[in-house]
Amino acid sequence: MSDFLKGDHLGQSSPFTKPNQLQTKAPFLDHLTIKKASLVFRAINHKLRQDMIKLIDKKGQATVTEIFVDLRLEQSVASQHLAILRRSGIVKTDRDGKYMYYKLNLDRLEMINQMISDLLK
Repeated sequence: MSDFLKGDHLGQSSPFTKPNQLQTKAPFLDHLTIKKASLVFRAINHKLRQDMIKLIDKKGQATVTEIFVDLRLEQSVASQHLAILRRSGIVKTDRDGKYMYYKLNLDRLEMINQMISDLLK
């Protein structure tokens, strides 16, 4: 059997092969990384979660009770949406006794804003 059929030529450089440009120019374009990034974008691409972000921004910090009362939601709905924002890193939590305060992660939001700006260029 010839070396070509054995596949021995694949590791060798020839004038007809190109370096892996995708790995060089976009090393994070793998399925898992893209899925994680899409979850972050999906987290902010929801009207109710955008309203929550605006409310937390206006107040500086807010408890789940303040959020569901101000937005006229069920407590469980507010908690579920806050969990999505927390998992995506958009909000951070601070515990003070029995109260859990939600604050915006402004560094993360700035990073997301920059990525969106770069994508739209």
